Amino acid sequence: MNPLIYHARTSDGALAETLQSRPPRGGRTRPGALTRSIPGKNSAPQTQKSLSKAPILSTLEMFDLATGPRVVLTSERRIEAPNWHPAGHLLVNCEGLLYRVPLDAPELLPVDTGFADRCNNDHGYSPDGRRLILSHHRGNGAEMFLLPAAGGEPALISPEPPSWFHGWAPDGRMITYVAARGGSRVIDVYTMAFGEPEQRLTHGEGQSDGPEFSADGGHIFYNCDRGGHAQIWVMKRDGTGQRPLFSDGQVNWFPHPSPDGKHLIYLAYPPGTLGHPRDLPVSIRACAADGTNLRSLLTLTGGQGTMNVPNWSPDSRAFAFVRYADPAENH
Repeated sequence: MNPLIYHARTSDGALAETLQSRPPRGGRTRPGALTRSIPGKNSAPQTQKSLSKAPILSTLEMFDLATGPRVVLTSERRIEAPNWHPAGHLLVNCEGLLYRVPLDAPELLPVDTGFADRCNNDHGYSPDGRRLILSHHRGNGAEMFLLPAAGGEPALISPEPPSWFHGWAPDGRMITYVAARGGSRVIDVYTMAFGEPEQRLTHGEGQSDGPEFSADGGHIFYNCDRGGHAQIWVMKRDGTGQRPLFSDGQVNWFPHPSPDGKHLIYLAYPPGTLGHPRDLPVSIRACAADGTNLRSLLTLTGGQGTMNVPNWSPDSRAFAFVRYADPAENH
């Protein structure tokens, strides 16, 4: 087995079998990780003494464009994919569940997701902050569900599995996501307005992932490997005008345009990386929305879970991300 694909593999065997040509999507962590102590879920709560001795695995941080990074929260558990609520708190995935993190007093506060206890990294608040979409696995692949932002019983919105949420249109009337249809193992970009059929925007021209709407809603940024390895692409919201935003030797994933339309950040893996595995030396890079002014903001151990979904603050001054302990330091 290719070791890079192994790093991206999750405990969700059914999904792995469904899409073997694409490293399974995250949020369900490595084999065995779901047996870790989760208060109220699968074991007795850990004591404060045991928590104090556990090594730090995840560091949730903010990167302010003016002042740089600062730590929000550290955890011995694997927390992933921060998403920023318009009111100011963060939403993260941790071992199949979702948690809210207040920035004024950071801690992991469980979000009521009803039956959805196999959530992955693909979730996000609506632009008005009133709704939340999560992606949850029920046996035939990931499916998208809508629920109130404060929590509640999820309602199915995806037409069929597998479907992975990635972004809301700025007006809150449409979402973009990736999916595989008709037994295909190729992942394509879709949009769907609420109450209307889904629209397929890419058609198997390589694996496509990570779509998000531009600030004005007129374009969609995404990553695609049709040229040989994953690069950042852009197209109009109807799927026309598909083109690479820029090209380089890095393996680039998960473009996130800022709400003010001035910036775009993305995750850059080392050349030769397959998929979007975890726990590798990566960098968070930035550019202008037109692909110019490329630059590195920071390097870290990360990848899967670092910033899978929209992670900008509402005022475009900062973004959230997760860095992880270097595996080499734990052996």
